[in-house]
Amino acid sequence: MNISENAEKLINLLSESGYKAYAVGGCVRDCLLGKPEKDIDITTSAKPETVEEILKQNEIKVVETGLQHGTVTAVMNGEPYEITTFRRDGEYKDNRRPESVDFVDDVKEDLSRRDFTINAMAYNHKEGIVDLFGGKEDLDNKIIRAVGNADLRFKEDALRIMRALRFSATLCFDIEENTKKAIFNNMYLLDNIAKERIFAELTKLLVGDNAMQVLDEYKEVIGVIIPELKPAFDCIQNNPWHIYNVYGHIIHAVDAAPKDDIIRLTMLLHDIGKPSVKTTDEKGIDHFKFHAPVGADIAKTVLKRFKVSNEIYDKVTTLIYYHQGVENVDNIRVKRWLSKIGEDYTKSLFQVRISDLYAHNPEKIGYEVEKLKALLQELEQIIAAGEAFKISDLAVNGNDLLALGYKGKEIGEKLNEILMLVVDDQLNNTRESIMNYLNEE
Repeated sequence: MNISENAEKLINLLSESGYKAYAVGGCVRDCLLGKPEKDIDITTSAKPETVEEILKQNEIKVVETGLQHGTVTAVMNGEPYEITTFRRDGEYKDNRRPESVDFVDDVKEDLSRRDFTINAMAYNHKEGIVDLFGGKEDLDNKIIRAVGNADLRFKEDALRIMRALRFSATLCFDIEENTKKAIFNNMYLLDNIAKERIFAELTKLLVGDNAMQVLDEYKEVIGVIIPELKPAFDCIQNNPWHIYNVYGHIIHAVDAAPKDDIIRLTMLLHDIGKPSVKTTDEKGIDHFKFHAPVGADIAKTVLKRFKVSNEIYDKVTTLIYYHQGVENVDNIRVKRWLSKIGEDYTKSLFQVRISDLYAHNPEKIGYEVEKLKALLQELEQIIAAGEAFKISDLAVNGNDLLALGYKGKEIGEKLNEILMLVVDDQLNNTRESIMNYLNEE
């Protein structure tokens, strides 16, 4: 097993000074899986002050990132490496962090406090892999298993519930039965966890290869963190276009979407408004009129609770609001959409609708999907050709209209009028054509 030269050097420096030191956790797991290393964490028997002293003696930059928890960060060639003293966690009172930590000398105590067996392995070149809880076997068998008492692990830190689901989704591993049972027994403790931390795990879960199965198997957990989705769980869609209930449709749409976190989040929430607008006609056919704008409003509440960035909030809610607006594929005018919501949003909107369609009755979707794919190609051609779809693309500007006697808001209104004529190919985007049009009025 190989870890980076920098990590090896740090481990050797600590070992040569008489202390135990290992790479630990996710980096060991990923190395065994043959995945590229990301962050490499190091654990050691040396106290943080001693770690600092050894690093400084070797002219290695030190950042004091968490001395009270035993963590010092070494920076080598611009890369940070967290070095944490072996520790035993004190009492957990908030289902998230220990009230205190005690430094210990035995790596076994340190590994025993970790979340899952696959994350509770350590490694150094001299000893090889230190695997005290069967992590290697669980890795080989593709199992997520809590270290020790699963119920206790989740009561200590309820965010581990979301981490278990995330690992299951991204690694395509099953969650071991006792660990699974403990997840359902403790899922309401997620109410005590910072919503931003939950959202970070949810985002990683959604782009996993196994996301659909996890969203299905653990939908009750998803209902804890997004209670607005609960009405979708059993909402029937008796409609020729659908073969799943609303939640079944949602998770199949997530699975069909590109592995883009914003688009997959959009698919998770895109039909969240359906249960509240459902009607059934005299023939027993279900309808969901206006579910897109209603869903966009519900999504706003969800996203505000997660404290997402303005970028995520604006894009997801816009895509949900407009996702039914591209339902009639024969009436879609690409440049109109580009003018309305811009290049990035339009491209994503078409991808959202394609993903949505793939979760419909497969007998109904062929033409629409192919048409939308063709429209995506048309969009790329419009961009590549530099065709006009926003005011700044026009061959005239506000000063030109000012010179013709237009004033105040008249200028903006007239520029918008010209843009729509250009977008609809009723006017050439040349200065001569536009000025002739203006002078003829």
